[in-house]
Amino acid sequence: MTDVVSTDPRTGQAVETVAPETTPQEVAALCEAALAAAPALEDLGRERRAALLEALADALEARREDVVALADRETALGQGRLNGELTRTTYQLRLFGEVLREGSYLEATIDHAGDTPMGPRPDLRRMLVALGPVAVFGASNFPLAFSVPGGDTASALAAGCPVVVKAHSSHPATSRLCFEVMSAAAREFGAPEGTLGIVFGQQAGADLVAHPAVRAVGFTGSVTGGKALLRIIEDRPDPIPFFGELSSLNPLVVTPAAAAERGEQIGRGTVASFTLGAGQFCTKPGLLFVPSGPDGDAVVEAMTAAVREASAQVLLNGGIAASYERTSAELSEQQGVTALAHGAQPDGEGGFTAVPLLLSTTAVGMPRAVTEECFGPLSTVVRYDDEKQLLSALEEVPSSLTATVHRGEGETELPATVVRALRPVAGRILFDAYPTGVAVSWAQHHGGPWPSTNSQHTSVGTSAIRRFLRPVTFQAVPVELLPPELTDGFTGIPRRVDGVLRTTRG
Repeated sequence: MTDVVSTDPRTGQAVETVAPETTPQEVAALCEAALAAAPALEDLGRERRAALLEALADALEARREDVVALADRETALGQGRLNGELTRTTYQLRLFGEVLREGSYLEATIDHAGDTPMGPRPDLRRMLVALGPVAVFGASNFPLAFSVPGGDTASALAAGCPVVVKAHSSHPATSRLCFEVMSAAAREFGAPEGTLGIVFGQQAGADLVAHPAVRAVGFTGSVTGGKALLRIIEDRPDPIPFFGELSSLNPLVVTPAAAAERGEQIGRGTVASFTLGAGQFCTKPGLLFVPSGPDGDAVVEAMTAAVREASAQVLLNGGIAASYERTSAELSEQQGVTALAHGAQPDGEGGFTAVPLLLSTTAVGMPRAVTEECFGPLSTVVRYDDEKQLLSALEEVPSSLTATVHRGEGETELPATVVRALRPVAGRILFDAYPTGVAVSWAQHHGGPWPSTNSQHTSVGTSAIRRFLRPVTFQAVPVELLPPELTDGFTGIPRRVDGVLRTTRG
């Protein structure tokens, strides 16, 4: 049996053995426990599940110092960043408690029996119900917010679905600690046994997805990894939903007016964005469209200076470091691509380090290679002469989680044209900002057309709960057998009754 080892990315050395890889028998037992827990977890009801999520948040907060220190040792992301990530993680657990109490996520709808132009209609009542056990795959680049205690787990538990998490190999010790904290809190709260489970090892992840008790999968990772899991799902006798966040280039467009007004500011801000977290954000701006001419030159000169000032950065694991080294070298050698600036070389040897890199090409003849995501602190400037060149180049950009436009003060015509080009291929459109950083809120959407995701549902924000629910209509069901939210006398959540939206009562 192979052991799962925790490595320090700053040195590249193994630090501790975390756990043996989970066996097929152990995976099956965890899945069956989750299946057995599902009815009781759903039956806790909205208020008790909200309180459970708050108990999990409180437990993580109580162990903040330990969790952050261990996550920093395993990821080198820095305690400042990780403290913020833990705050985000506990916030989203509590936010889903608010979602449960508010209740509109149920989409409760009542059509009373009556006559219609089509003839008599029976009594029909519809709402969303939990899917069942969910497999969640932790992400390498967010050891807290997209891993064991992350948004997939929070939204699935809120929906009433038990969760079995596949711990990521980049931070297995952090995953184990978070799981221990959360499972102890869930047990103390009185949640059913099997509400939370964890597996270690690549084969265990495959076994998890294949198990018939699992009813949906939440995944954040590479296209290659996502496709591998999709193949497993396709081989199941009963295919299940797969919600994957996979790859994103996140184009950023600077209009001539914006370049003229604040070129240096945009240039330095963009470098800060694409080197944030060593360029290991799924929202990193990887392709930057900058106008030709002196104003655009000012943007590029500021970017060049900022990259040259940047230090070498530590990546999450050896695989990411090797991929970055290979991909950045290949891109630098592409015909029509120029290396504008490198960051500082690392001090000494050892560790999974990367040197920030800024490349440049032109909109006419833009190499296809620069439209592929490179995970790490690299971005490519694309210079365009006019609107026609810009729009033509945007047609070659793959779909992304985000797209950004920097415009001049009061400028509308070109920005509107650019948004029309970008809206079909982006899940979030930003103006005069940078895409790194995804607020957790009711209005957030973190998703986009393939290859950024394979889903129309967000993985961040309150509507993430929709992934783990399915609609059921109750026809002529006796009132004593209806879910409380569908009874005539129920109050307190928004419902649509006989076609009329009622936001507070009935």
